[in-house]
Amino acid sequence: MHTGKLIFAQLMGHLPPMVFERCVARYGGNRKVQSFTCMEQYLCMAFAQLTYRESLRDIEACLRSQTEKLYHLGIRGQVSRNTLANANATRDWRIYADFAQRLIGIARKLYINEPFGVDLANTAYALDSTTIDLSLSLFAWAPFRTTKAAVKMHTLLDLRGNIPSFIHISDGKLHDVNILDQLIAEAGAFYVMDRGYIDFQRLYRLHQAGSFFVTRAKRNMDAQRRYSHPTDRSTGVIYDQTLMLQGYQSAKDYPETFRGIRYKDPETGKRLAVHHQQYRTACLEHLCSVQGQMAGGVVFSLDQNAFARKGILWDLGKRKSSRKSGSPCRSTCSSPSSRSDSTYLAACTKCYRF
Repeated sequence: MHTGKLIFAQLMGHLPPMVFERCVARYGGNRKVQSFTCMEQYLCMAFAQLTYRESLRDIEACLRSQTEKLYHLGIRGQVSRNTLANANATRDWRIYADFAQRLIGIARKLYINEPFGVDLANTAYALDSTTIDLSLSLFAWAPFRTTKAAVKMHTLLDLRGNIPSFIHISDGKLHDVNILDQLIAEAGAFYVMDRGYIDFQRLYRLHQAGSFFVTRAKRNMDAQRRYSHPTDRSTGVIYDQTLMLQGYQSAKDYPETFRGIRYKDPETGKRLAVHHQQYRTACLEHLCSVQGQMAGGVVFSLDQNAFARKGILWDLGKRKSSRKSGSPCRSTCSSPSSRSDSTYLAACTKCYRF
């Protein structure tokens, strides 16, 4: 005799049912449905995901093997693969997309105080994509290569809790950088990316929105050093410089200066070039520590094949409102060749603050 609740039912018990019903009503998911409702469809697909089912036939065989327990799982009728396939093909996918966004919002609140590994109060995201190979004969709508098809899953992962906050599935030919057009930039958030997302015009939009970004630099990046800042090599920082893009188009797309820091990971010996914008001297040590840990611990986990001397761009989104005036102090900020680096740093940082 069955006693207690099944584990799957206990997991599904954490879902907010009224939120799901509002999503269904918003898109008319249960309109003209007599038996297999949207909730039952969701439970079947959730069961398939949690138990690693590989096909509709596999889902049907697994659920029908325990018919007497389907009611306790929340499924009121017998599951047929044809019914499930028809529901997946005809019902509005936005029902489950909206419900997923609400679940993400609930989950992020649970991890808001989760330790991140660095002293960083801001939200940090990792943006990356993965290619899923498919059969060209079965998935002709997803072209990728001459002999095979594929889809790309672009994911924005909240690193505080490893919660995906944005997922977009495209055909295999869509370049990663195009996903930046679909993101809604969050002011004050850090976006960690690899070099596939380097497009200075799009990155400048993140900068203007008040967001920060971290990304590997390409080998052929044309940037000129404006001046250098003092560093403490015991912290792993090799150099600290302020740079400006020199290419005609790149300088036009990203007209701001940014700061370049080369950091050596003491554990792996890899050297990282981290770029961001200027801040006051008192904050340099803390800033370098955050940059080094994030670059070494996040970026290279996204791309393990990165060469040791590949650079990383880090834009910390200097806002015009954060300066005392609309432009640097021309009376004190002149060419670094006429004074020492420490004197020049002390003069220039008077114009900027957090």
